[in-house]
Amino acid sequence: MQDQENQAVPNPQADAATTAPSTPAEPTLEEQLASTEARLAEMHDAFMRAKADGENIRRRAQEDVAKAHKFAVESFAEAMVPVKDSLETALTVEAPTIESLKEGVEMTLKQLSAAFERNRLVEVLPAQGEKLDPMKHQAVAVVPADQEANTIVSVLQKGYMIADRLLRPAIVTTAQAK
Repeated sequence: MQDQENQAVPNPQADAATTAPSTPAEPTLEEQLASTEARLAEMHDAFMRAKADGENIRRRAQEDVAKAHKFAVESFAEAMVPVKDSLETALTVEAPTIESLKEGVEMTLKQLSAAFERNRLVEVLPAQGEKLDPMKHQAVAVVPADQEANTIVSVLQKGYMIADRLLRPAIVTTAQAK
């Protein structure tokens, strides 16, 4: 009897398979391979373009750095040319007087100071009694003085800084400890 019961009970899975509309056919392995190869080719092309762009950016950056090094002094050189012109002109004067020479030197010094200022070249000129700063000053002698130890007694030579970088320290003498 169980055989008869099994035959009489409808099987929903079997009915659904026979009555369901046909689904689109799954792509064949060849179609899947072709699709994957096409995507791979697109990704490879995108990768190669990105790599070339990276190389171009790197090359341009190297060229910019090389130009910056090559022409770094251009601004300063442009500021110094008038100073040189003034000095050459002073040498061509036939009968210079002391007054005209002094006036010419003062004008040339003003040009030079303006050139330094435009290019952020700043004097390091510590005042007497100022605390010694080893980052800006170089003490070459310690002398007895009526002031606190390790303070500047005199400046033998000015120092210079370019922006925040020390170009040359100020050469100073300092007070010795009592």
